[in-house]
Amino acid sequence: MKDFAALVARIDQTTRTSAKTEALADYFARASDDDRLWTVALFSGRRPRRAITTTELREWVAERAGLPLWLVEESYPVVGDLAETIALILPPPSRGSDRSLAEWIALLRGLRDMPPEVRKAEVLAAWDALDASERFIFNKLLTGGWRIGVSQKLMTRTLARATGRTEAEMAHRLMGAWEPATTTWHALIEAEDAAADLSRPYPFCLAHQLDDGPESLGRPEDWRAEWKWDGIRGQLILREGQHFVWSRGEELMTDRFPELARARDFLPPGTVIDGELLAWRDGPLPFNALQKRIGRKTVPAKLLKEAPVALAAYDLLEDAGEDIRALPFDARRARLAQRLAELPPEAPLVLPPLVAFADWATLAATRATARDHAAEGLMLKRADSPYHVGRKRGDWWKWKLDPLVIDAVMIYAQAGHGRRANLFTDFTFAVWDGGALVPFTKAYSGLTDAEFRRITAWVRRNTQQRFGPVRQVTPHQVFEIAFEGLHESPRHKSGVALRFPRMSRWREDKPPEEAGTLDELKAMLAAYG
Repeated sequence: MKDFAALVARIDQTTRTSAKTEALADYFARASDDDRLWTVALFSGRRPRRAITTTELREWVAERAGLPLWLVEESYPVVGDLAETIALILPPPSRGSDRSLAEWIALLRGLRDMPPEVRKAEVLAAWDALDASERFIFNKLLTGGWRIGVSQKLMTRTLARATGRTEAEMAHRLMGAWEPATTTWHALIEAEDAAADLSRPYPFCLAHQLDDGPESLGRPEDWRAEWKWDGIRGQLILREGQHFVWSRGEELMTDRFPELARARDFLPPGTVIDGELLAWRDGPLPFNALQKRIGRKTVPAKLLKEAPVALAAYDLLEDAGEDIRALPFDARRARLAQRLAELPPEAPLVLPPLVAFADWATLAATRATARDHAAEGLMLKRADSPYHVGRKRGDWWKWKLDPLVIDAVMIYAQAGHGRRANLFTDFTFAVWDGGALVPFTKAYSGLTDAEFRRITAWVRRNTQQRFGPVRQVTPHQVFEIAFEGLHESPRHKSGVALRFPRMSRWREDKPPEEAGTLDELKAMLAAYG
């Protein structure tokens, strides 16, 4: 654990990619196979399930430190992180420990099956054997709040360098449903047949945002355009008579979209398609129709009928068992069209047509109609581009519409977490409905650190009431709220819910009386919902 804690400290203390790569390389060179495997797992989001409630942890640390529980409760929001709060409150350890990272995680994974009194004794004993940095790591794993990570690109680069393999192959090996409990370092990283996992998806190719228009991209004839629909990016994998559905976030979602099982009736084994999962009925339905199905392990028949799902197929990655990602986009698209030719209406796949254009001005005019097509904008892909691993600037661009905006009044504020624990960063906003302010959304991003510090000082001077960590403030500050879309929501007092709300401007030039209205939101809902 000492070596892993030192690695986390080295990574946390630098922003230089080369320094992080060197830290990882040093660690992998001397760590055991089990520790290396768990390190890759933790940094890629595969952490042990939480076995103890945060309430129990707060009570135990108060008892161990000899402090009243209320003082622990007050300390937590000031520090902004429970794992760090516990590490700071505990008295110095009375002994040390030589347990490895893998051995500590084995303890954590076994806590769930222990009687409550044994579980508590094990945690107290662990706290008494770990120094402050090790306790922080242990507590992060204990609370299930592990958010310390490195980019997938950095991890694959380091592992590729250490093993002599290509970054693309290493990225592919790290995809899928592997877990340290069911694999080994050799099987995952070193074995020649590591890519044989039938369910393993390919690393997704990602696009950069195009902010200034496409004129700088060169000749229009070198590019292809597609509608950018708002769904869930996913891969459909058909191998050896089985099918698998993966999200971009490496979540296996096969059971959530049973419609896609029928793809096996229309496509041969050895087919992998990249596309967008959409609620679909003669065209894409609004995202909130799909949202009703997100998070459900089983989907009732009524919902299957109300929000049927299809995969809008944009790219072919594997054809007849052959990895074709290195082929030009036009070639992959032609093969995809051939595979999906003459699909029957009941097939759970659609091949969206390319958006035709002769010049950039024509494409800009088409983009302006995106919302009429239930789209967020356009995707631009270079005709000769391969299917890259991750985000590589130059070949794929997303050219989204400007967001919808409305001016709103801040009425509640709450402190952030982590490095922003001492700043107010989470705000509730309202619009006018007659003479009353009606809350309609929350937002916590879009301001600079300097602006967050200014608004924090203002919140402290203008607090009217406190409700736990939330402060009601004088309704004076106006912010422009940007969002990608909206839909009806009976759960919200305003009757609407926004998609990806954020603060785009602090309207210090505008008095609260001139903020937007609920009627404006309802007009947007009628036009774009």
